[in-house]
Amino acid sequence: MVVAFWVLLAGLLAGIAPAPESVEDNASANLPPAASDSMKARALVRAELPGRDAVPAVVVVRGEGADAAERAREAVARITSALSGPGRPDRIVNVISTVTAPDAAAELVSRDRAAQLIVVPLSGSPSDEDFRNDVDEIRVLASDRAGPAEVAVTGPAGIATDTVKVFGGGDRTMLLATVLLVLVVLLAIYRSPLMALVPLVAVGVAMRVSEAAGALLADAGTVTVSSQTASIMTVLLFGVGTDYALIITARYREALLDEPDRPRAMRTAVRRTAESVLASASTVVLAMFALLAAVSPALRGFGPYLALGVAVMALVAFTFLPALVLVLGGGVFWPGGAGRAAARGRGAGVWHRVAALVARAPARVAAAVVALLVVMSAGLIGYQESFNPLSGFRAATESERGQGVVREEFGPGEIAPSTVVVRSRDDLRAGPVPDAVAAALAGADGVARVGERSRFGADGRTLFHEVVLDHDPYGAQALDAIGPLGETARAAAETAGARDVTVLVAGETAQSADIRSALDRDTVLVALLVLAVVTAVLVLLLRSLLAPLYLVATLLLSFLATLGATTFLTLTVLGDEGIGNRVTAYVFVFLVALGVDYNIFIMSRFKQELRTLPPAEAIGAALTRTGGVVSSAGLILAATFAVLTTQPIRELFQFGFAMALGILLDTFLVRPLLVPAVVRLLGDRALWPARPERPAPPTGPAEPVAPAESAEPAVGPSAGNAARTGLLLRAFTWIAAVEACTWAGLLIGMYVKYVPETTELGVRIFGALHGAAFVVYVLLTVLVAVRLKWGPGRTTLLALLAAVPPFATVAFEAWARRTGRLPARPAPARRPAPVP
Repeated sequence: MVVAFWVLLAGLLAGIAPAPESVEDNASANLPPAASDSMKARALVRAELPGRDAVPAVVVVRGEGADAAERAREAVARITSALSGPGRPDRIVNVISTVTAPDAAAELVSRDRAAQLIVVPLSGSPSDEDFRNDVDEIRVLASDRAGPAEVAVTGPAGIATDTVKVFGGGDRTMLLATVLLVLVVLLAIYRSPLMALVPLVAVGVAMRVSEAAGALLADAGTVTVSSQTASIMTVLLFGVGTDYALIITARYREALLDEPDRPRAMRTAVRRTAESVLASASTVVLAMFALLAAVSPALRGFGPYLALGVAVMALVAFTFLPALVLVLGGGVFWPGGAGRAAARGRGAGVWHRVAALVARAPARVAAAVVALLVVMSAGLIGYQESFNPLSGFRAATESERGQGVVREEFGPGEIAPSTVVVRSRDDLRAGPVPDAVAAALAGADGVARVGERSRFGADGRTLFHEVVLDHDPYGAQALDAIGPLGETARAAAETAGARDVTVLVAGETAQSADIRSALDRDTVLVALLVLAVVTAVLVLLLRSLLAPLYLVATLLLSFLATLGATTFLTLTVLGDEGIGNRVTAYVFVFLVALGVDYNIFIMSRFKQELRTLPPAEAIGAALTRTGGVVSSAGLILAATFAVLTTQPIRELFQFGFAMALGILLDTFLVRPLLVPAVVRLLGDRALWPARPERPAPPTGPAEPVAPAESAEPAVGPSAGNAARTGLLLRAFTWIAAVEACTWAGLLIGMYVKYVPETTELGVRIFGALHGAAFVVYVLLTVLVAVRLKWGPGRTTLLALLAAVPPFATVAFEAWARRTGRLPARPAPARRPAPVP
């Protein structure tokens, strides 16, 4: 019944949900926050200058040989005629070239006259397939009419089309490589074909449910899904799904040795691994929700979709996976059998030797690991970020080739000019302001040229100047020049007599500058929130204040080493222009949230061993008995992220390499060497303020126990814990009541108060209250579940119920924007920002 339920659910959701590709939003992920100056400037440009909301394709034509200028002129004439004729693509708005606009020759012809530009604005969105088909048709027409001249189609339209093509081919390669790689590793671990297929089937079900549910939410405007998010979701679910499968099936194999009844053994396995797996999944989900605090669309839209996928994967691991193993019966371990499979998981000889090494010299082991990680961190000396979308392609594209020609023939700044927007309460058309601003901009540092013509808005109060920088428009120098450029224009306008002046800068460079500022702010904020989440989960799990501190310190050191090594390889060795501007934040969130899993597994086992062993021996036993399964899980997780290095996108390559390296460091250095060494050095204080009781000497040989799990207590809570348990239950009840009341208040407010007068502040207050209540509620649920030995089904159900009010708030906001009760986010194109 459980297997049938999940299969039917996956099929039902797949039937009613739109295709994931149809709801992907790849544009907003590459934009700065909606409230940034560059977005306000873009809105003014589109609102005040008709036709500027079209997406331009730029055809660059370069002649060759002694008569290069004449060949370029003839090719431009032929291409212009083809693009202006009756057979041209439907989305072409107009064609701007030396043929149709001779007065613009200074901007369209290179200094040596060997190259010319043709600007072809296109209506519609680059996300539409018809739009991309028109770009391809323009390329065909331009190539056919170019003759002996070199031609390439680039610009925003060309770049967007090439990006979709590059992603489309890479996704199929990545999925196939992930499946094959995970299957090979699982066959090597399980040595059983059926058992190797079980995690893959579970991941497939979770992925189908997650993608369909995510598509429904994205179609409703609740979450944002991009191509990069979808790619990372694939490898994330394969990684964590197989990890959870390894943990649960390892305990199942050992439970079968003592309990021949398979359903009973599986219940034991799920119950005794619930704490570790639930803590792991909760950490990742809460870390993803921490991204909602970001203002950058690239980070803010990243978390909820991935949190949904991990939550679904955890539910599948606790329900579908055990049920499928039971349906397959004893043959699931063929040909070796359950006994041989269990024997392999009890701790191989290599882990005994590692434990002995840590026991002999914990200080030297810790010092050696820390020294190695510090040396790897030295790669951060060459760290720099890149905001150039074209340098992110790891495959040759026509748009990149065209931009190279533009850079060579017209100068680096011509690739992406900026627009300085000056807005005043006065009519600027008749006064000295336009000439004064143009002269000041022409003399500013870093400016190559200023457009010959000033443009004005319909009411004359808005002035537009095109400015070309003499730097790479995506480089740090150009980004740093945006602020002084605006100040220069402001000072010139005020000196010329303009009143109440507002100056904004539009264009790719200004948007990149705002993206950089937002990411700098968000990276620090999100990092602090993720560390707080991880620390809180470790405190609740280990009942310790000291242990979370040194465990988080090891995660930070591992992150710095990973980022340093990634910087050295990709920039120094491979020659990348810089680290992708979002990679650092992505790596931190994922590496900390996933890397802490292995600390959770070994430390929860350490707590279990303390019941029968002193601390020095307990950490050795925990290391030995978690070594095999946790190392296998880490190897699979690293391998799945390594598949991202097959992607022809720089950011995904860097992210995949960094994650694979960081997980390997956590799996084979931090977890088996550094953490046990620190615990051994701290001794009885390792779990301060808790101190282990001195165990009685064992009367017989110790019974082997399963790896990576917490032992199930034989009895319920003691009388000494009754007061704390009652306090927890009261807090849990009050939080549940607050959630219920605020949810009811939201529903009432939707239909009574906020329908006629919805405000941004009201929605934000509701969102903040529900978000805070959600976090507290989930943490209390986990704590109560651990103390009262709740089953995973009950715990998960109560935790998921807490998510209903926050998602109801998000759904209400989406509804309010669609019905006009709140301004729609993309509306600034028609509603320019007010002037103070």
